[in-house]
Amino acid sequence: MSQAVAEDAPPGKTTDGGKQWTSRQVVILLVIGVGALMVSLTQSLLVPVMGELAVDLNTGSDGIAWLLTSTLLVGAVAVPAFGRLGDLYGTRKMVLVALGALVAGSLICALSDSLTWMIVGRSVVGLSVATVPLSISLIGVTLPRKHAGSGIAVISAMLGVGGALGLPLAGVIAEYADYHVLFWICVAGGILAIPGIVLLVPEPARSAKGRMDLIGTALLGGGILSLLLPLAQGDSWGWTDPLTLTLFAAAVVLLVVFVVFELRITSPLVDVRTTARPALLLTNIASLFVGFALFATLIGTATYVQAPAATGYGFGKSILVGGLCMLPGGIIMLLLSPVSARLKPRIALMIGSLIIAVGFLSRIWLTGSLWQVILGATIAGAGTGIAYAAMPGLIMHAAPRSELAAANGLNALFRSVGSSLASALGGAILAAKTMDLGGHALPSLGAYQLLFALCAGAAILAALLAAIIPTHSATADAALPED
Repeated sequence: MSQAVAEDAPPGKTTDGGKQWTSRQVVILLVIGVGALMVSLTQSLLVPVMGELAVDLNTGSDGIAWLLTSTLLVGAVAVPAFGRLGDLYGTRKMVLVALGALVAGSLICALSDSLTWMIVGRSVVGLSVATVPLSISLIGVTLPRKHAGSGIAVISAMLGVGGALGLPLAGVIAEYADYHVLFWICVAGGILAIPGIVLLVPEPARSAKGRMDLIGTALLGGGILSLLLPLAQGDSWGWTDPLTLTLFAAAVVLLVVFVVFELRITSPLVDVRTTARPALLLTNIASLFVGFALFATLIGTATYVQAPAATGYGFGKSILVGGLCMLPGGIIMLLLSPVSARLKPRIALMIGSLIIAVGFLSRIWLTGSLWQVILGATIAGAGTGIAYAAMPGLIMHAAPRSELAAANGLNALFRSVGSSLASALGGAILAAKTMDLGGHALPSLGAYQLLFALCAGAAILAALLAAIIPTHSATADAALPED
C-alpha cells in the first residue's frame, strides 16, 4: 500500500534519503485533513449562535440544547461502531460514509427553519464524528512509516483545531450573515473532501476477520447513551432527579453486561482483554482527562471574555472577539502537532499535559488584561495540540493492526466522555457559584478559577498516567508500513 504512494514521486526527483514528502503524500494528507477539520468544526460551530437559533426557531434553551446533545449522543455510538466496521470492511470506505453523513446532515440543517428538522440534521451529523479516528487509522496504514507519525499528529490535532476555529468563524457569521451559512460551509467542505479521498487515497488491505457484533454495539451504545444523556441534561433535569439517577444506574449495568458479553464471543466489537492491558487502558484514561481540559478551554474563554466588566473579571467583548481569543490557541495546536511526532509518544503526552496544566494555572492568577486571558488559553492550546497528537501514536504502538480503527475509535470515545464531563461539571460550577448583577445571576470569578484548577489537576493526572504507560507492547503487530 505504501509502495503505491511512494511510486508517485516525480521522475528523477530526489527524496533526500526518503525524508521528503512526495506531492501525492501531501495531497493525501490534505484531503483527509480537510474532512477531519470539517467534522471537528461541527462540535463548536453552533455555540456562539445559540441565542439567534432560539429566536429564529421559536424555542427555549432546552430545545436548543438538543442541537448539541443529539450530535453528541449519536456520535458516541457511531465512533466505536464505525471503527469496527472500518477494520472489517475498509477504513477508507467508512471515512467516506462518515463524510457523507456530514454533508447530508449539514444540508438538512442548511435548508431547515424548524427545530425538529434541525435536530434530525444534527443527529445525522453525529454519524460523521467517527471521521477523525477513522482518518487517523487511514493515515497510519496509508503513508509510509517515516511520514505516518507526522500525518497522524496533524489529523489528531484537528480535534482541537476545529473546536478552536469554530468559535471565531461562528462569531463572524453571527455578526455579518445568517447562521445557515455555517451549515453550507460544512456541506462545501465535505463535498470538497469526498472526491479527493475517492480519487487519491488507496484502500488499505483489511486484516480483520469476523463479523459485526450487533449485540455488543447495542449494549455499548445503550451504556454510553445512558451515561452521556444525563451529563448533558443534568442541569435542567436536576442531578438528583429520578430520571438522572436511573440513567446513571442503567449505564453501569449495561457497560458491565457489555464487558461480560465481549469476553465470551469470538468477534467482539471491542477486544476487552487487549483494551484492558496497561498500554491502551492508561492511554485512554489519560485521553479522558485531556478531553476534559480541552472542552473547559472552550467554555471558560469565550464566555469569560464576553462577561460584563462590572463582574470584575470580564471584558464585555462581542461574540466575535470572544471567539477570536481562541484563534491563537487553534493555530498553535496545528503548528505544534508535528513536534509531537518527533518525540516518543509517551514523552509527548507527558509534556503536552504539563503544558496544559501551566496554561490553566496561569488563568487562575492572570486575570487583569485581555492579553493574559489569551496567553493562558494559547498555552493550554499548545499543550493540547502536543498531547492530542501523541495519543494515536500510543494506540498504533499498542493495538494490533486488525483492531486499529476500533482502538482509535475507542480512544476518541474516551475523549468525548471527558468533554461531556467537563461540560456537565463546568456548567454546574458556573451555575452554583454566581454573583448578582442588575438582577441577573452571572458566574463569579471564583467559579472560573475553580474550573481552571480542576482542569490543571486533570492535566497533571494525564501526565502522571503517561509516565507509567509501558514502553513495550505485547499486542501490536507493526501497524505502520515501512515504506
